[in-house]
Amino acid sequence: MSSKTWKTTFIEFLENNRGLVVLLFCLPASFIFNLLLEIRKFVYTKLFSSPRRHDERVRKIQSQVLKWNDLPKEERKLLCTARPNWLSLSTTFFRKDLCHQIPVDLFDILELDEKNLTVRVEPMVTVGDITKYLIPKGYTLAVTLEIAEATLGGLAFGAGMTTHSHKVGLYHENIISYEVVLGDGSLVTASKTENTDLYNTLMWSHGTLGFLVALTVKIVKIKPYIKMTYTPVKGQKEYCDMVRKVSGANNKDDVVPTYVEMTIFNKQRAVVMTGDYSYHDPSIPVNNITKWYKPWFYKYVESISRSGKKHTELIPLREYLLRHNRSIFWVIESMLPFGNNPLFRLFFGWLLPPKPAFLKFTTTPGVRAYTFARQVFQDIVLPIDELENQINVSEKLFDAYPLLMYPCRVYDHGPHQSNLPRPAEKYLVKDTNYAMYNDLGIYGVPGFIKRKAKYNPVKAMREMEQFTRDVGGFAFLYADIFMTREEFEQMFDLKLYENVRRRYAAEGAFPHLYDKVKPEIDVIKIGQELEIK
Repeated sequence: MSSKTWKTTFIEFLENNRGLVVLLFCLPASFIFNLLLEIRKFVYTKLFSSPRRHDERVRKIQSQVLKWNDLPKEERKLLCTARPNWLSLSTTFFRKDLCHQIPVDLFDILELDEKNLTVRVEPMVTVGDITKYLIPKGYTLAVTLEIAEATLGGLAFGAGMTTHSHKVGLYHENIISYEVVLGDGSLVTASKTENTDLYNTLMWSHGTLGFLVALTVKIVKIKPYIKMTYTPVKGQKEYCDMVRKVSGANNKDDVVPTYVEMTIFNKQRAVVMTGDYSYHDPSIPVNNITKWYKPWFYKYVESISRSGKKHTELIPLREYLLRHNRSIFWVIESMLPFGNNPLFRLFFGWLLPPKPAFLKFTTTPGVRAYTFARQVFQDIVLPIDELENQINVSEKLFDAYPLLMYPCRVYDHGPHQSNLPRPAEKYLVKDTNYAMYNDLGIYGVPGFIKRKAKYNPVKAMREMEQFTRDVGGFAFLYADIFMTREEFEQMFDLKLYENVRRRYAAEGAFPHLYDKVKPEIDVIKIGQELEIK
């Protein structure tokens, strides 16, 4: 039997028995792997970490960049952080081995300013870290991702959105200032009043303008619980109209809930969720949704959808913020089909989720190319007025449900004032400088793959990107993109970015944004090969 046949047989075995492989190998190995990472982090924190040593650590980074500048020009590789690819939540694997890597080991929470409602942090502080720190003090970030391992620096240079974004916008709108080491070794602060052009382009820059060494972000006052109301809705127009109404997309004077989200289970069925801060109320049940033995959050929401009954409960705030962490939204279901089974949750639920770092650490180029063609993992920001069209296009191209939907403000900062396209005037909420957009999260195995029908993921994603450009939307760049450079520059406004690269010593020092975020595999070639088959 040829090696190709053995390989094919082995891959088919893994595919057909994926849940068993994940249970017997991936979950235990991931648990041990994460334990080692936690020990490493604990040792580092005890021996080296201290807010008082922040300036010393920054000077060390500056010194290394200055040494790079002393190299002959022909020997200088482009700069990047030394953080391994597998520790990031991005689906891509940027070729750091081709770069000059600078360690940026900055893990501390530096200062809480309760008067001005801000917190200053180093970039490697995670969502898990900051929620543990802030919530007992009566605060949380204005924008918090649902995945505990996401870093605040990664969100600042990448993208961030929450179910509070319909009130406060995307993550970068809530950053007061960035502190950055530039390609010439200098340390600068970028804010709305200082180095404003740099401030306006650092978001969505993915580390291509400098090394982030600290940032100051907005926080909000809280109560210990979220009073969550789940409203099942039948009919596409009905649930689209409802989420537009409760998010304030129709009128700037609407009184809207603090948190708004929607999960769409098929074209005609969704659950709209609204929440506000609350103290304990003995008349309302408390649901500890992150307990290992509890149903995955989206499965719990789906059961409410099937019941057709509106439901209100209290959720401890940190558990609400991390409600999707255990099942990584619904990605784990494709890996572990029986993961939500009550017996599995009872005996093995404490092992979830498999750590994203471990999954990336064990991903070979072959596995990457194989899984790339059999799943979709995208977050796309689109005008909420186009919500019905979004759902219809997604169903046509992917046939993947559930769909995640978070409403968010996208502000119009004028021409060439950020990397993001300006909202079209027709989308602006009357008498405001913002439009209501939404994140459409498409995760999992497309229905075409499940049915073993012919399917070309590259063609599907390129059509989705074309739709996104046509309506003035934009993609989150942690996931694979399928655009040519020209198409990328149609989606994003890079005029100011290019000027900033030249002005702030990034040209020739850091990779260009497109080169940093494009897939390391040839997606066009894969699409052509799939078309031939």
